Amino acid sequence: MNAPRRIKRDVDGWLILDKPVGMTSTHAVSIVKRAFQAKKAGHAGTLDPLASGVLPIALGEATKTVPMVMDGRKAYRFTVRWGVETDTDDAEGRAIATSDVRPDPAAVKALLPRFTGEIAQVPPRFSAIKIDGERAYDLAREGEEVVLAARPVIIDSLELVSVPDRDHAEFEAICGKGTYVRALARDIGRALGTHGHVVALRRMSVGPFQAETAVQVAPLEALFDAEPEARLAAQTALLQPVASALTQLVCIPVSHNDAARLHRGQPVLLRGRDAPVMEGLVYVTAGGNLVALADVEQGELVPKRVFKLAGART
Repeated sequence: MNAPRRIKRDVDGWLILDKPVGMTSTHAVSIVKRAFQAKKAGHAGTLDPLASGVLPIALGEATKTVPMVMDGRKAYRFTVRWGVETDTDDAEGRAIATSDVRPDPAAVKALLPRFTGEIAQVPPRFSAIKIDGERAYDLAREGEEVVLAARPVIIDSLELVSVPDRDHAEFEAICGKGTYVRALARDIGRALGTHGHVVALRRMSVGPFQAETAVQVAPLEALFDAEPEARLAAQTALLQPVASALTQLVCIPVSHNDAARLHRGQPVLLRGRDAPVMEGLVYVTAGGNLVALADVEQGELVPKRVFKLAGART
């Protein structure tokens, strides 16, 4: 007999997973989706299998806010091994260059301002960037020559936090969208007259989501065969509201009538003394419930993405 088909449910919210080393981001999403029997799920920013830490996973209506999280700042703690450069810029790759030079900590610290602010960075050959419709890592695995152009990225801060031994150095970085920590390790090594690659990487935060509040995999796997009551209790305890992804935006409350207009795709006029004098993207609530992402344009709210009026977590 075939196994009974699993019932899929409407589940809305953010699950902030502490992804372990060795797990792909796709597998992590499948665990969360199965744990809550959710119809729809996706993540906000891939973490390589060798990396651990914050992987925000959006369920249901929260998937509409994924771009807002992916555009947020990310914080990393990572360890570089000096003297070896690999073709993947991490410990999974094969060595392609070696050096006996081991940089002095003072020299490392003196160099870091060059890698702070807006810099030009060439992404790793083994990356998800597309070249003529193909992923760079697929082309690299097939032995093709992969040449990627340098791109501007922003690194807000970069600090040397410890030197465990002469072969390793631990750093912390806060950076913007599109930054590759593996490429940063590679380029720092070259600039110091040696080579380097990442041997440990942990993401500490993504946008508003922090490692301190991230959920481990084990309690999620325990929900695979749980009773509905236990699953609902876990949903309440573990999921963060859809609107938790939008803390960087201004919140504008409206009436239920105006919420209905926005939900139909119609603009709403901002009235009264408390109407914001601004333009740009905001999020809109009614009665404490998330209604829409909207642009403020010439005194009107123009809806861009609308959310369920009933049942959405806020």
